[in-house]
Amino acid sequence: MLKDRLKTLRNEKNLTQRELARLLNLSPSTIAMYETGQRFPDPETLKKIADFFNVSIDYLLGRTDIRSPVDEITEAVSDDPELFEFWNTLKEREDLKLLFKQTKKLSPKDIKQIIRIIKAIEDEEDKGE
Repeated sequence: MLKDRLKTLRNEKNLTQRELARLLNLSPSTIAMYETGQRFPDPETLKKIADFFNVSIDYLLGRTDIRSPVDEITEAVSDDPELFEFWNTLKEREDLKLLFKQTKKLSPKDIKQIIRIIKAIEDEEDKGE
């Protein structure tokens, strides 16, 4: 599964194997072997690949089809227009990136509740300004 996901992600960014290898500080033959399934990256390299493509390691390994925690939250709030709109402004904030990584342990209902709490805090802070 990694071989297919890696090749798809690389192609989506219009990168050659050589370009990706340079960006990840790997050899082009290493990337080629990953994409053919002849070799598997060590944990540190796997993390580097996931970070580069902004996807989870679980996505790279085919354990989920949700590319990143941000996508999981988006899916959880998609049926609530107010939360969805709020989430679209929230997801760009660097100070909340850690929260996004924790969502894999939460149900969609729990994710919605957390977003509602954050929205209530933000709304309260906006009133105080």
